[in-house]
Formats: sequence, C-alpha cells, structure tokens
Amino acid sequence: MASDLTQLTDADLAAIDAWWRANNYLTVGQIYLQANPLLREPLRPEHVKPRLLGHWGTSPGLSLLFAHASRLIRLTGQEMIYLAGPGHGGPALVAAGYLEGAYTETYPEVTQDEEGMRRLFRQFSAPGGIPSHVSVTTPGSIHEGGELGYVLVHAFGAVMDNPDLIALAVVGDGEAETGPLEGSWKGISFLNPARDGAVLPVLHLNGAKIAGPTVLARKDPAEVRRLFEGHGYEVIEVSGEDLPGMHHRVAEALATAYLRIKEIQEAARTGGWDGRRPRWPMVVLRSPKGWTGPDVVDGTQVAGTWRAHQVPLSGVRDNLEHLAMLEDWMRSYRPEELFGNDGAPAAPVLAANPDGPLRMSAHPAANAGSGKDELVVPDFRDFALDVAAPGTSRAESTRQLGAMLAETYRRNPHDFRLFCPDETNSNRLGAVFDVSDRAFAESVTAADVSLSRDGRVMEVLSEHNCHGWLEGYTLTGRHGLFATYEAFAMVSAAQTIQHSKWLEESSALSWRKPPPSLNILLTSTAWRNDHNGFSHQGPGLIQNVIAQRGSVSRVYLPPDANCLLSVADHALRSRGYVNLVVIDKQPQLQWLSIDDAVEHCARGGGVWSWAGSDDDTVDPDVVLACAGDVVTMETVAAAAILKERLPRLRVRVVNVVDLMALPRPVDHPHGMADTLFRELFTDHVDVVFAFHGYPGAVHQLVHGRPDADRFHVRGFIEEGTTTTPFDMTVRNRTSRYHLVMDAINNAGRTPSGATELKRWCEEQLRLHHEHVIAHLEDMPAVRDWSLPVPGPGEG
Repeated sequence: MASDLTQLTDADLAAIDAWWRANNYLTVGQIYLQANPLLREPLRPEHVKPRLLGHWGTSPGLSLLFAHASRLIRLTGQEMIYLAGPGHGGPALVAAGYLEGAYTETYPEVTQDEEGMRRLFRQFSAPGGIPSHVSVTTPGSIHEGGELGYVLVHAFGAVMDNPDLIALAVVGDGEAETGPLEGSWKGISFLNPARDGAVLPVLHLNGAKIAGPTVLARKDPAEVRRLFEGHGYEVIEVSGEDLPGMHHRVAEALATAYLRIKEIQEAARTGGWDGRRPRWPMVVLRSPKGWTGPDVVDGTQVAGTWRAHQVPLSGVRDNLEHLAMLEDWMRSYRPEELFGNDGAPAAPVLAANPDGPLRMSAHPAANAGSGKDELVVPDFRDFALDVAAPGTSRAESTRQLGAMLAETYRRNPHDFRLFCPDETNSNRLGAVFDVSDRAFAESVTAADVSLSRDGRVMEVLSEHNCHGWLEGYTLTGRHGLFATYEAFAMVSAAQTIQHSKWLEESSALSWRKPPPSLNILLTSTAWRNDHNGFSHQGPGLIQNVIAQRGSVSRVYLPPDANCLLSVADHALRSRGYVNLVVIDKQPQLQWLSIDDAVEHCARGGGVWSWAGSDDDTVDPDVVLACAGDVVTMETVAAAAILKERLPRLRVRVVNVVDLMALPRPVDHPHGMADTLFRELFTDHVDVVFAFHGYPGAVHQLVHGRPDADRFHVRGFIEEGTTTTPFDMTVRNRTSRYHLVMDAINNAGRTPSGATELKRWCEEQLRLHHEHVIAHLEDMPAVRDWSLPVPGPGEG
C-alpha cells in the first residue's frame, strides 16, 4: 500500500492533471466571464463581467492539493475535509465542488453542462450570487477564511472526538503572519491519537500577499523547517513549478504524511503508544503565486509576484490586448479535453473524484455532522439551589453550573467539551474534573492535577484557540461551551462576529443543517474583578452580539444560580445560535426558586413584586429595572431603601434575564409582545434601568418602544480600578444610592422626605469613600446586606 500511495501511476497522473486543469479553467472563468463559458466562439468584451472581483494567486495551489487529497481518498477510503485558510481562494473550492458533482446536487440549477457553467461563472462574486470566499454557500466548507488566522483552530476542533476524520488545513503564508494562526500550531499538544482524528497542515508558501512578500517565504527554508520542528511537527517539503514533476512530488508528500498519521493512530489504538506526544506530519508547499497564469503583463512580471494575488489582467473589456491574453490563458488548459460537447466534465476529469460522501465537498462532517442530533442534557433541576426566600442566602452560581456540566460530560463522552483559557477552576466549573481531566499530549508530572492525554476538558491560555476549537467542534455536529473572563472575550470577539455571520447566512440555506449553538459563558465580570483592576473590566462583547441579526444573537443575564441553570439548559439544547451568558462567579445573593426561575426565564423578564412597593392596581411612580447580577442586587437594595424611607412612593422592580426580550418583536424573535412590555414598564412611567454593560446597549434595544426616551440607563461607563466590589458600582454611578437618587429625580411625583433621602444617600457615599480608604473593604452594611427573612405570613 505504501508504494502504491507514494508513487503516481500513469492513470492517476492523467486524471489528476486533467482535474487540476479543469479546476483552474473554472476558477479563471468565475473571476472573468459572464458568457461564452466554453469559448465556443472568440472571446469578446461583452463576455466579460463589468466588475472583476476575485483572487487568482492562491487558487492553483489550493486546486492542486484538493486533487491530490482526492486521490488519497479514492485509494484508501479515508474520510477527509478540506479547510482553505486562504479564503480568497473561493473560486477554486467552488470549482472543486462543481467538478465533484456536489455543487449541482446542492444547487440543481447550476447544472453540469454549458448553461450550468455559465451560471457558475456569472454568480461568482456578483450581486444575487455568491461571495468570493470559501463561504457558507460552498458545499464542504466549515471555514470561510475571509478573516485570516483561524484555519488550524477550526481544523483541530473538527477532529476532536472524531477519530476517523482527517482535516486537511491549508495555511496561506499571509495568514501565517497573524497572531491567532501563530498560536494555533500548538493544537497537536492537545490531540489524543487514540480518540481524536488528525489535522494535516499544509503551509502554502507562494511568496506574496496582496502587495508585498510574506515573511516565511523569504526566510531560509532551513530556518522555516526548524521553526515547525520546534513546534513538534515532522516537516515534509515540496517545491517547484515543473510539470509533471510537481504532481509526483505532491503525491509523495501527501501520501507520506497520510501513512505517518495512520502509523501514529494505529499505535495509539492497539496499545503500542508510549504516551509521548507524536511528531505529527505537516507539509510545506512552495509553488509560484498565480501559477499557470499570465507571466508578464504590459512588460511587468506578474506570475510569482504579489501582482498575481487578485486579478492579473484588469481592464479586459477595454484593453483588447488583455482580452486576447485572457483567452490564451484559458485555452492553455485545453478545455476541449476537459469538457464534453454538452459542457459536462469529461471522463478523465471525473476519474479523479472520490465517490459519494467521501467527496470533500459532500462529507457530512462539513454540514453539522452525521452523528446523533441531540445532546443528552441532565435535568437542570437536579442542580438547583433551595431558595427559601429572595435575597436571604448567598452562593457561587457558576458552581451549580459546573455540577451540571460534569453530568453532561458523563452522559456525552464523545459529543461534549468545555473550552476554557486556563480558568475552569477559577470560574467555579471545576466539578467537570470529577469526570474528565484536562487534555494534554505533552509530558505530565506528578505535581500536575487533572491533566492527562485522556482528558477532554480543553484548557489553553488562548481565547483564539478555545473559541476556534469550539467553532470547529460545533460546525461538525458536536456540542460545547466556551467559558472565559468577560474582558478577555474581546480578544476573540472578531471570531464571535465571524461565527455569527456564518450562522446568519447558513440559516438562509435549506441544505445546511443548523449546527449546535456556540455557547459562551462570561464570568469574572467587570463588576467583580476587584483584584485584577481596570484591564479586566470590560463588558464589550454584549455590544458585539446584540449587533448581529436576531436570527442568531441571544444574550442572557441570569441574576442567580437557578436562572443560570435554566438558561444553560436552553442554550445547550439549542442549535444555530450564538448564546452569550454573563454571570459572575463570586458568592452572590440568590433570588428565585427553581420553579420561579424557569417561569421568569421563559418570559425573558418580569416584575419582582416582592422587591417593589406598587400594588398593581395603578401605575407606579417609577420603575426600577435591572439586567445583570450585580446591578440586580443594587436595584433590589435601592427598592428596599425606598420602601423603608419613602413608603408612599410606588416603585416597581423589573428584572430582565433575556436581553433580547427588550426589542420589539419585529426587531428580534425574542422581543416581548407590546402587551407584556407595557405590563412590565407601562407606556409612560420613567424607567431607571441598571444594566450590566454599556448603557447605550439598552437604549439601542428599546428603540421604537413607547416613549423610549423615558428609559434612563445606568451601566458600565469605563470607571474602574483595583477596588472593592461596591466601589465599582459607585464609580460607575450604579450603586443603590445612585439608583435611589435617580428614582426620586425621575419619579412621577415627589413625596415628602425625598430631599432628605437624597442628602442621606450622598452622606452614605461620602462615608463609603472614607471607609474603603481606611479599611480596604466595603462597609459592613453594604458588604453583608441582604433582604430580611420574611416572618410567618409574609413574603
């Protein structure tokens, strides 16, 4: 078998070369043509698109690798998916799906004939058509690549708990310069060859990016080899542009890498593994940028330079010399040998394709997988806290979630993982270690705790890796959760946005199965990062998520453990969403019984009548609303002060747990009906809204609601440092004393005693300032505050 794989037969060479030339022809056609797809007549200006958009430079290399990977699949039956890091190589991967037949199966109107080819060309990077990237519209894709840096993390996530899969991940040499990609080579330090699949990285060095050389392409090859050997890879190098020599060398390189992968996996799966991290293979491919395209244009070298990156021949409609060069270029692939009279791919081309689901453009893993559809989620009520009365007991809410996640691990030994940047215990989720260690393929010492090659909890100090692994894991059909500190979710915020866009576009495609949701838990929040300080205080990811389309975006701010459990149950079971859940890990007051929490979360928000002082028979004088755990405590405390000191002021307390319930139903599917919104907030009473994040978010969400200007939002205003928890609320003007004064200032009437109460609040703020400076902690009256336990008959 080894010799068969590493040596090309004449038949294989003919098939691969024909397929490659056909793919290159289709790639050029997509960039340039809107008519005359088979060049049945001389090319004329009106056959060319009015706007030339696309990227040629990386495409020939991507096509070459696809052709040779397909050969491996045909000969071995190996399951493989293809991830194109140079996402601008979109036309090459669209062409590959077309030649494999999967494109026509997905889009029946794009037939494998002359008319279908015309449609294929015309739709590319055009209004009403498809994007220029290897996007969600491309069968076989789980990785768009438009924002560079994530191809390897997606590949590693795809093969975790997927033992039969190889993810061939092409890393462009421009992409290799990004921080996320540079950090993602460490993925092999977390793969278990007995249980996981394999990633085969191919570093494609074609020498240039959009306007200049790339770093790795200009380095001495020996230095590049040492770099990746230092990362732990066995480096296999291929270079050149001679044909058929390059076909033979690429075939040998990929086959050698494949055989090494199978050798590693066989040893691990039959008891022959010594436990040390394997030296996984990778390929370094050096080929010219824009290979087989125009060499010199207008006296300037194009092929092999950055000038081949996008459209090597511009102004083709107006420049007859360029038009002739385009026709010569396309005819150089000998299309008459590659396509029949009807325009269908000819037999030599089709001979290069694998069959059925083994085609990389049709593999089930690239469409939310082929395994079980649902996660086995334990009954969240089994982990609920007993809350006898609101606000009378404290607990670490995320610890209850940790217990629930541990049981989820038990019930889903191959379909669920937690991804966390070295903070699982810090975030109070450590119960998962009762079930699984942290995954680690490097050396383990006696001093290590819950660390082994068999672990399935993913910890690495990189938000990009954790986020990207989860994306690859969910897009191939499995389930998980990414937990991190709130401020550092912004490190990977661009990934959250890009994944949201993928899901948004995916939801419009009937052939795409909705993948399990991307679940993000933010703890160590802005309000309680008192020992880390200002750098750790930032709730910005909420802003990013609410800006995405309502078909995808979900934001939950559970105020306590039981609400968190209810929200987590919904998020883990859901598909096709980005679920952002924000709650702190520190001990906090518990408000709702599990039954009340379930009802509250289902509605998205509600009136907490036990906290307010209105009697529901008339509208309140002011509404105190809140969304977020710390600001909820401050709101309830403010209401308690008002109830005691201004008993004639009618105060309604509203808590919102589903932030996306605030918009109108026309703006978001979770939006409250107008009747419920009025039931909570009335349609004219002023609302003092204490919010976990930036105040502008609430103003954005309630736009269009009755008299939206009556919402006075208090939230994080970028005030912070290493200080006490309560001082954070004071600095950001969301403390109970600020909320009391806001309520008085915005109430519909001013009862007697209001002025004195405002003075009292100002005095409390002065005393607070003096106390924290003198004693380095909050005043006991604030630090230990809770609602009184109701007596018999109260509540």
